[in-house]
Amino acid sequence: MRVLDDLDSLAEHSGEELGTSDWLEVDQERVNRFADATGDHQWIHVDQERAATGPFGGTIAHGYLTLSLVPYLGGQVFSLETPGAKLNYGVNKVRFPSPLRVGSRIRSRVVLGEVTDLPAGKQLTLRHTIEVEGQDKPACVAETVVLLLP
Repeated sequence: MRVLDDLDSLAEHSGEELGTSDWLEVDQERVNRFADATGDHQWIHVDQERAATGPFGGTIAHGYLTLSLVPYLGGQVFSLETPGAKLNYGVNKVRFPSPLRVGSRIRSRVVLGEVTDLPAGKQLTLRHTIEVEGQDKPACVAETVVLLLP
């Protein structure tokens, strides 16, 4: 795991790949729990019988479920141990280039993006590519933004 602990040297590492997380299987139980939590019970996610005859040959994970795994997977790749508060500020871009079939294994490849000085501290972007084992196209590509306050 990569430890990022020096505010002053963060910009020197802009553009560097921080690493990849472990593989995580996205199973039907996780998808069903996400559907319950969000109220999104679209058949393509939760109805295995109907989805088997659908466009993907089975159920697929919600795009936002995939996105919600970014902090968990990213936490295996890097740790922000700078002094002060670390605040999730938002997401600049999110794309879902390919569906994530239930039962697939994913991991996150993380690249340190732009580091910007702000009056209150620093703004850090991180590029997360959610790779699917055995597929060329990722399930999700997201650029997250973190505020680092001294």
